[in-house]
Amino acid sequence: MGDWSLPIGSLGEEVVAQLCELLDTASRGWRKLAEVAGAEKRFKCSEEELEMCSLKVLEPLGSPTQCLLQLLAERECTLRYLQGCLHRMGHTQACQVLSSAVHDVIRITVQPESQVVAEGTRVSLTCWASGPPGLTYQWFCGRQEVPGATAPELMVDTAAPLGLPQWYICRVSCGAAFAFSRWARIQVERSHSPESASGYCPSMAGLQILQQPRPCRLAEGDPLVLECRALGNPPPQYQWFRNRRPVEGARAPQLQVQLVTTAERGTYSCRVFNLFHELWSQEVDVEIGPRLFASGAPWQDGDGDSPEPGSPDQLYATDKVALLVGNMHYVHHKHLRAPMVDVHALSALLRQLDFKVVSLLDLRRDEMQMAVDEFLLLLDKGVYGLLYYAGHGYENFGTSFMVPIDAPGSYTSAHCLCVQHVLQRMQQRRTGLNIFLLDMCRKRNLNDDVIPQVGALEVTANIVFGYATCADAEAYELSQQGELSNGVFVTFLKRWLLEDEKITVLLDKVAEDMGTLELTRGRQALELRSNLSERRALTDPIRSLGQAETSARNLQWAKAHVLPESRHLRFDCGVTVQLGFAAEFSNIMIIYTRILAAPGDVTECVAKLTDLPEELDVDLKCTNRESPEELGSPLVPTWSVTCPSCCLYSRLCGLQRLRQELTFTVCLQYRYRHVADFVEERRAVSVGRPLIAKLNLSPPDPGKLPASGGSGSPLSASPPSSWGNSPEENLSPEVPGSHGV
Repeated sequence: MGDWSLPIGSLGEEVVAQLCELLDTASRGWRKLAEVAGAEKRFKCSEEELEMCSLKVLEPLGSPTQCLLQLLAERECTLRYLQGCLHRMGHTQACQVLSSAVHDVIRITVQPESQVVAEGTRVSLTCWASGPPGLTYQWFCGRQEVPGATAPELMVDTAAPLGLPQWYICRVSCGAAFAFSRWARIQVERSHSPESASGYCPSMAGLQILQQPRPCRLAEGDPLVLECRALGNPPPQYQWFRNRRPVEGARAPQLQVQLVTTAERGTYSCRVFNLFHELWSQEVDVEIGPRLFASGAPWQDGDGDSPEPGSPDQLYATDKVALLVGNMHYVHHKHLRAPMVDVHALSALLRQLDFKVVSLLDLRRDEMQMAVDEFLLLLDKGVYGLLYYAGHGYENFGTSFMVPIDAPGSYTSAHCLCVQHVLQRMQQRRTGLNIFLLDMCRKRNLNDDVIPQVGALEVTANIVFGYATCADAEAYELSQQGELSNGVFVTFLKRWLLEDEKITVLLDKVAEDMGTLELTRGRQALELRSNLSERRALTDPIRSLGQAETSARNLQWAKAHVLPESRHLRFDCGVTVQLGFAAEFSNIMIIYTRILAAPGDVTECVAKLTDLPEELDVDLKCTNRESPEELGSPLVPTWSVTCPSCCLYSRLCGLQRLRQELTFTVCLQYRYRHVADFVEERRAVSVGRPLIAKLNLSPPDPGKLPASGGSGSPLSASPPSSWGNSPEENLSPEVPGSHGV
């Protein structure tokens, strides 16, 4: 029996193609699917998103259904929910396609865990899968098979010279079907390595529960999901209990029941343990009652706290705009890890709240300034403006500064961006709500003895500051054994962000949750500053003032989110190569190449990207990789649903630095039957200015240093701008003026 709890992103390319064929043109098609799926708030698509889907018909191989499935995948929609939507639509054929795919799917139930171990120890990696009978396993170290490693468990002897680090992956197969586990990294630390003497907080030797299960009230037939997440070394194991009795087979961080009945009512808890330690989660009550409404809405008591839409108490935004900046790859300062994951998580949540989101990673000083300038162009009377920053930072005399990636070793306010100056300019746009979420350290910068002259702010009663930590304290990011994870602030913020609460009430709940984390208690606590006088919430509906202003704002925002169209390249030898594109952030793009067709006398061929522009931030280790996971990004599920299999993937960062159109070379290497040598053909390709590059934010003089200014934006006379990226280890603070854990 198939696993319906898997995300939509687990669907294979052929299944997605079949669904697109059925839903792109049918009367019960993708628009109806979007309408039915939108009955649940987190899956509702905005008008802009629906328009983006519909415009896919103008592309040669574009598919509105595929675009919609990608949006649902970003919101972690499960196959069960998709099947329920198709069933309510009455689309029998689509239901059958999905059912067949789910019953044949191979699901990795136990993933191999990355580990940091002492030299000379033996390490065990485990991969278990469920699916059709006859599953086989094969382990790989990098791209090389591990000889004889055909069992679910792999033993690695670190006494042998491994190199640092080694990456392992397991392929689970059944006939032609297969699935890969996630990559696991084995990092060997010598007893006297410099890292063992680092000034970071000690790594977790025991256990720490990061996410507690929550009580819930459900109706019969609803899905039940309880989650408990922990950090530990060795990696934690889980066992769920109901009424203090173990739940059979419930040994994962998530406990899921697809269709609950009153039999599942009770008190639940989770035992978390490893070789040395044991912890118990808090006990939570799960209440299950009869379904009272035909619409399928769960039973609940009305609390009357939230105004009904259209009521006299309902407040509106004329629009919602968010600028999210994450800096992590600093030139002269400690690198961070969490900002990339944090920016991505908030992007997905804010889009569900109908925000126009611009997400940027790794920005220089002038790029940050230009990004703010473009952000201000999207603000107008009554607009809700939200700025989130994750990276190094500091606070002097009550004024906060965001540190760009090119800041010198002893930076001052002249090298940074002042948050209060940004607020001043936002107030001039007569915004309805100004929200600043600053995920950075607030330690004093001793190199900067200048008292900031910010000037008087207007008394607008619409300002909210959410600081990830208190004044003169550090912010932390969490990571388990080398894997990327959210920072402490966003770990708790994302649990509440979609709630229909006044923004200050919402942040209060985040602060309470952060206080439960033993690991940072006494080191980091959220600080809230606000003069908000109305019940403004992120969930407030949008009611625009005028069509002309809305259209201009939509155009300005849309320009920064246009991807090149997929295309086919036919080479002289007869090989056809598909060139496709996906977006990770507003300034990071994935390019993939795939061999579509080859003559019979060509036995081997591969298409690689070369000659990429020097001004882009391109890591050669993240180009022409055989799997999305090898690109080093944790965000693969959000864009891989639009990418076919059997491709080579390349990751291009820093698109804001493009001065001209993006040009590169596709190098085709192939070999004829019975011929030993490879033949090479090259094709130059130009794809225009993708994503944020369209705003002409690059420095005007190629001869200038990287921190120089930029040329004007086509839609404004103000200086142009750009946007950035980030990650970090177990629990490690930032150096003064930074973002970390």
